[in-house]
Amino acid sequence: MKSRSRSRLKLSEGYVHRHGAVLAVCTGFFLSLSLNLDLVSAAPPSLADRVIEHKLVNGLTVLMVERHQTPIVSINITFAVGGINEQVGQTGIAHFYEHMAFKGTRTVGTKDYEKEQPILDELALVGTELDHRQRELAIKSGGGTADEQAAVASLQERFAELQTQASHYVVGNELALLYQRHGGIGFNASTGKDLTRYTISLPANRLPLWAAVESDRMAHPVFREFYKERGVVMEERRLRNDDSPSGLLFETFTSAAFRAHGYGVPTIGWESDILSLTPAETEAFFKAHYVPNRATIALVGDFNSKDVIALIEQTFGKIPAAPPSFARMPVEPEQRGERRVEVEFDAEPALVIGYHKPGLGHPDDDVFEVIDAVLSEGHTSRLQRKLVRERRLAASVGSDANHPGVRAPNLFILTATPLAPHTTAELEAAMYEEVERLKQEPVSPKELERVINNLDADMVRALQSNSGLASQLAMYQALAGDWRYVLTLRDKVAAVTAADVQRVASQYFTKSNRTVGLLVKKSQGKTVAAVQGGEVAP
Repeated sequence: MKSRSRSRLKLSEGYVHRHGAVLAVCTGFFLSLSLNLDLVSAAPPSLADRVIEHKLVNGLTVLMVERHQTPIVSINITFAVGGINEQVGQTGIAHFYEHMAFKGTRTVGTKDYEKEQPILDELALVGTELDHRQRELAIKSGGGTADEQAAVASLQERFAELQTQASHYVVGNELALLYQRHGGIGFNASTGKDLTRYTISLPANRLPLWAAVESDRMAHPVFREFYKERGVVMEERRLRNDDSPSGLLFETFTSAAFRAHGYGVPTIGWESDILSLTPAETEAFFKAHYVPNRATIALVGDFNSKDVIALIEQTFGKIPAAPPSFARMPVEPEQRGERRVEVEFDAEPALVIGYHKPGLGHPDDDVFEVIDAVLSEGHTSRLQRKLVRERRLAASVGSDANHPGVRAPNLFILTATPLAPHTTAELEAAMYEEVERLKQEPVSPKELERVINNLDADMVRALQSNSGLASQLAMYQALAGDWRYVLTLRDKVAAVTAADVQRVASQYFTKSNRTVGLLVKKSQGKTVAAVQGGEVAP
């Protein structure tokens, strides 16, 4: 059974990494309710009253909620930067920068930066030249001339020497160990199509340490172990995408669904782009995007807001803002017919169906949240009840109201794996029957009430941890431009009617607006394609 956190507020297709601690990020909707979880008789302040907002001259937004129950502070730094900000030929650079951000600064992660810096500078030059020469040889017949091969061999030798020299100055994982020694937990990061996020919870009296470390990391990251980490990212791509049947299916499906918008590119990037990333390109991307005026810091816990403001002004306030970005995102054109793709893999079959829909802020987006819950939230949801338990067509089913991002128009997706001996064709047809039912039959008042109540319960759960609250505040500030967007969410979802569900299902769940991805075994590829042939459903 899925959690509502997979929906609107998930870091869609995000890559979450563990850097010395376990990440616990709570997502879900916010309530315009009290943030005081203590059972007290007096009416507590509302969310709007409890959030203290401060904006620095350099554009950095700080959101604070004081909770004095325990001497802990949870902090979420969110940049309105992700995979959709990348240029052609540099896909995966946002995700790769996140890796680099854990390598330290001029003072953390190094034994002697003054001696390390010239080695890193030469290593970047030699590595870039070596990449270029190797690509040239790869496209030449016979592998190039003897002189060209000798030049590459010489570069490889010098590159290896510099790698060894640079490694002598590296203090591995010092950033995570520093936080660990001072009681920090949940030190982590994630990158998605829309956002890059960094999290930590630590004792309240360690806030000065956090401010010093994170302002240094924002201002002066050092891209040490660049080529080693590039290899790590390539292994990550092979594990999660190339060698994963579900990963490859979703990558292929999403690329087919989006022809123009950056949502069609995997967050981790294409293999050829990852292998050609350079230190200079990565640093330029960092300087352009990971800047104070694109960042939100949310703090929730045991602190005095005035003291925190003064601390952040003294540390982060020194970092200069970057010029505003006027880059325009491509608009995905209207889909004019069903698209179908197959991925051959030695694995059990699977199915994913996607329909284009509006993004955050559009009134129909809230309706899709309700449809998502009606179809696959819990054991009593329609897909679970009909396809898994009653008809036994599926081993698993699911849906997601925002794939692979939230900010821009995205996809409502349905996923399923058939239960043998049933086929993906049978399962696909059965799923369309449930989709058509949404159009033809109004959701009953009882079912709609159950769904709304479940959503309400998820909203309440989202308030139970400091880290969850910090996550919500920073996320909506970055995505919607104002954290107050969360104040209206409960009312918007509660206002969805059965007529809204019918209207939205009829408008968006059409064959011409549909993309279908199938995972088939290699030996069965032709047979499955012939059986299904795009004629399974209306």
